Amino acid sequence: MMRGPALAGGAIAVCAVLLGAAVTPVAASDAGEAARVARVTAPATDFSAPEPFETRPGGAATSFKHPNRDAFSQPSANMPFERQLDFRVGNGIFKKIWVSSPSSTQSSDGLGPLFNARSCQRCHLKDGRGHPPADGETPVSMFLRLSIPPQTEDDRTALATYVASVIPDPAYGGQLQHFSIQGHDAEGDMKITYEEETVTLGDGTEVKLRRPVYEAVNLKYGPMHPDVMLSPRVASPMIGLGLLEAIRAEDILAGADPEDKDGDGISGRPNWAFNHETGEVELGRFGWKAGEPSVAQQSAAAFHRDIGISTPLFRTHYGDCREGAQDGCRDAPHGGTRDGTVTEATDDMFERVVFYSRNLAVPARRDVDDPQVLAGKKLFYESGCIGCHTPKFVTRRDAIGEEQSFQLIWPYSDMLLHDMGPGLADNRPEGAASGQEWRTQPLWGIGLTEAVSGHTLLLHDGRARNVLEAILWHDGEAQAARDNVAAMPAEDREALLAFINSL
Repeated sequence: MMRGPALAGGAIAVCAVLLGAAVTPVAASDAGEAARVARVTAPATDFSAPEPFETRPGGAATSFKHPNRDAFSQPSANMPFERQLDFRVGNGIFKKIWVSSPSSTQSSDGLGPLFNARSCQRCHLKDGRGHPPADGETPVSMFLRLSIPPQTEDDRTALATYVASVIPDPAYGGQLQHFSIQGHDAEGDMKITYEEETVTLGDGTEVKLRRPVYEAVNLKYGPMHPDVMLSPRVASPMIGLGLLEAIRAEDILAGADPEDKDGDGISGRPNWAFNHETGEVELGRFGWKAGEPSVAQQSAAAFHRDIGISTPLFRTHYGDCREGAQDGCRDAPHGGTRDGTVTEATDDMFERVVFYSRNLAVPARRDVDDPQVLAGKKLFYESGCIGCHTPKFVTRRDAIGEEQSFQLIWPYSDMLLHDMGPGLADNRPEGAASGQEWRTQPLWGIGLTEAVSGHTLLLHDGRARNVLEAILWHDGEAQAARDNVAAMPAEDREALLAFINSL
């Protein structure tokens, strides 16, 4: 196998052949190129064989290494050799264990004072998916988001203009932190109880689903607001983020149909978010409700809320500590300068982590020509799953990273919000997202969840113990597709699951 620049060039050439275009830049509005892109991203109609380049869900950036526990930790395969050092340094910072200040390890101090994890890696172990805590376990890769309805005209204006996506709880902030540095109390604990219910499929098969109920208990900073809204969130896989960022906003918005004008029952809507880098309101792409506009801001928000670390985007050193109830936390020692000109995660450190996060490669597809997988793909299309799980996009030529430029990718997501019904509702709005809406999750890499993360728990709170349970929780706009799957004979259902697990 070729490595380094030779591999990158060859892979980009492959993509160019597919699109029938040279890889030299051309205007995005070029009608000929737009027609070619439309042709290669059109839904499949022939399921007798794999589509061209279907083994490469991340385009030329796809990794063909290690379909095992390291499957989500590989760099973009088209990354030039000279950029791989930045990736590996970013990986080191991603794994860095932060400590409290003051400390002799000045490049690693500033933790907290309140936090959910001491490193990025603790939430995204092996760059994979988080999970709910087991009985008696303190959660690390899952937490409770907190917010309240707007209380003032200023609150309503901030939400209406997307300067804020939520109004935090006045005492506990935007999420419940389960850990603290010495001398400070952690905020409290997340309590989960499960209620079981049985669903009977069309062929008589019974499937037991578990419905979680969440509470915030052992609170150390007084009561929460009486109207506080709780939303559980499991850490998402890190793969392909730079490629999702590189999809043209126009291509995502083209799939939106908020009024369901085509009458198919699916009304995808965009979320919008204030971008602290550009000072503009932009399309939301990341997070369970598409509440963040970029990889950089998603990374900075995680540093700020999850670890209590300041970055060039969010320069306050006290993380999510609230004025009034948590003044002692806000006054704790930190690892930056008082005026915020030097942050705990420095400019260089932050840039390396963002580069690493943009370039975690999507693993290659497996078994694309297996007859059962091909049959399952046909059923996936016929059942209506692609109404939200859009198979393909072509990324922008002017992507932030050269590795993401002009690639045919297969995320199986339209990146839009959909009403998933009351069963999955957290009843907590975020930006333009209602309490029943969620962003369509990309499916690439889903079949490697167990190999990477050691479990098969899915959905925003890990309630689904496998792919079938996740499908059966679909409701609202996805009810028709869910009902089609539930009505399948066992053979078809197994083929559908084989296809999804090949992604």
